[in-house]
Amino acid sequence: MLKRLLRRNLTHEQRIRFLALASGFPAVLVSCFLLWTGQHEATERCIFGILIIGCWFGFTAALGERVASPLRTLANLLEAMREGDYSIRARDAKAEDAMGEVMQQINAMGATLRFQRLGALEATTLLRKVMEEIDVAIFAFDGNHRLRLVNKAGEKLMGEPSQRLLDLDADQLGLADCLLGEAARTVQRTFPAAAGRWGMSRSVFREGGLPHQLLVVTDLTRPLREEELEAWQRLVRVLGHELNNSLTPIKSIAQSLGTLLVRNPRPDDWEADTTRGLSIIASRSESLSRFLGAYARLARLPRPHCEPVEVDAWVRRVAALETRLLPAIQPGPALVLLGDPDQLEQLLINLLRNAVDASLATGGKVSISWNQVGTQLEVFVRDEGHGLSNTANLFVPFFTTKPGGSGIGLVLSRQIAEAHGGSLSLRNRATSSGCEAYLTLPL
Repeated sequence: MLKRLLRRNLTHEQRIRFLALASGFPAVLVSCFLLWTGQHEATERCIFGILIIGCWFGFTAALGERVASPLRTLANLLEAMREGDYSIRARDAKAEDAMGEVMQQINAMGATLRFQRLGALEATTLLRKVMEEIDVAIFAFDGNHRLRLVNKAGEKLMGEPSQRLLDLDADQLGLADCLLGEAARTVQRTFPAAAGRWGMSRSVFREGGLPHQLLVVTDLTRPLREEELEAWQRLVRVLGHELNNSLTPIKSIAQSLGTLLVRNPRPDDWEADTTRGLSIIASRSESLSRFLGAYARLARLPRPHCEPVEVDAWVRRVAALETRLLPAIQPGPALVLLGDPDQLEQLLINLLRNAVDASLATGGKVSISWNQVGTQLEVFVRDEGHGLSNTANLFVPFFTTKPGGSGIGLVLSRQIAEAHGGSLSLRNRATSSGCEAYLTLPL
C-alpha cells in the first residue's frame, strides 16, 4: 500500500516528507497514547501533545528542505552549464559526505568544460582568422545547398559581402555545378568578380550530425602563367644554347668558304678545303636536325595503350636486345601488370643501355631483378660502374655526361613511368660501387 502511495504523482520533496512522517508516526502515536492514558491533567496533555506533533511536523519539514536544497543547487549548476556558464561553483563542497563529493565532482566538471570551451573558442577564432587571411575562396554549404560560411576571399570572388551571401541557395550563387562532378578538378570559369582557370576541391564534413560540403576555389591563372613563362624561358634557353652551338661553326665555316671562293687566284687546295668545310656544315646540320627531332619526340610522348604485360617475359625480351654485355637476370615472382608494351620496353632499354655503358667502362656487370611490395612492382637495374657524381641534373632534358649522348633517355623514361602511375629514381649503390635504377609501377 505504501508503494502505491509513493507511485502517485508526488514530487521528490513530497515523497521525502511523506516517508519522514511515516517513519515518525509510530513513535508519535505511542507517545500520544501514553500521554492520554497516563495520570496527567488536561492542560499538560494538550501542551505536550501540541509539542510532540509540532516537533514531528517541524523535523519532517526540515528534513525535506535539507534534502531538496542541495538538489536545487545541483539543478542550478547543471542548468548554468547547459546554458554555457561555467563560472558558477557550489560552495561548502566537502569530501566528508556523499553530497559534498557530488558537489566537488560537478565543480571539477564545470572547470573542465570551461577549459575545453575556452580552447574551442580560441581554436575557432584562430581558424576564422586563418580563413580570412588566406587567398583561397572557401564556401560551406549545408545539406540543402544553402551557404553557411564564406571567407573574405569568397566574398571578393562573388563581389558581395557575407551578409548578402549567407543563407542563399547554391543556384542563386551560381555555384550549383561546383557541388557536382569530380571532387577535385581544374576548370575555366567566370565568377561575378573574376575569370580564369580555377582549381576546385570539394569535401564533406559533418556539423550537428548533418552532412555539409566544403568548396575550396583556388585561382590558378597567375601560377599557371608564371609556370608557363618559366617553361618557355627554359625552352628558349635550351634551344638557344643548342642552336648557337651548331650555327656558330656553320657561320664561321661559311664565311671562310666565301672568302676562299672570292680569292683570285685561289689556293691549290681550295677544293679540299671547300669539301671539308661543306662536310662540317652537313655534319652540324645533321646534329641540329637530330636534336630538334629528339626534342619533338620528348614533347609528343603519346598516352599509353595499356594491356596485360608479363613481367618476366618483358624483362627477358629487353635483356636479350643488349648484346654488348649480357645482363644477369635475378627472377622475381610471376606478375602481370597493365601497361603499354612498347613504351615499357623503351623505358627498360634506356635503363639497361645506361647501366651497360657504365659497367663497360670499369669491366663490371649488370643485373636486373624485380619484386612485389603491396600493389607495386619494383624493378632494380644495377651496374658496377663509377656511380653518380652529380644527381641534380639527371632528369634535366639534354643534360648528359656521355660523349655523343642525347640527354633525353632518362627524361623520356621517367615520363613513361609517371604516365603509367609509377616513378623512376637513380641512386648510388650502398654496398658496392655503381648505380641503381629504381622503377616502381602499379600492378
